[in-house]
Amino acid sequence: MNAYIIGDITINDLERYKRYVEKAPHFVAKHQGKYLVRGGAMEVLEGDWNPARLVVLEFPSKEHALAFAQDPEYQAIAINRQEATTSRLLIVEGAV
Repeated sequence: MNAYIIGDITINDLERYKRYVEKAPHFVAKHQGKYLVRGGAMEVLEGDWNPARLVVLEFPSKEHALAFAQDPEYQAIAINRQEATTSRLLIVEGAV
């Protein structure tokens, strides 16, 4: 079953965030993931959720998604995102 990492990201330090963005795609691909959404225009249809930037990654399984998130080499660059943004991330399983 596919798994998705969904990120609600507010960028506080653009230059540091760019260092993360340059290297993160390598680790997504390494764990057989792909970007489905990376920013873009949004329109709230219901409720009060209004993320500044939305990222959606797709992986073949929850295990692949967790392997990506917990990869020690990825963690070494993720510190740039963690310190340059206010982020909320979650993993959700689902079939398309």
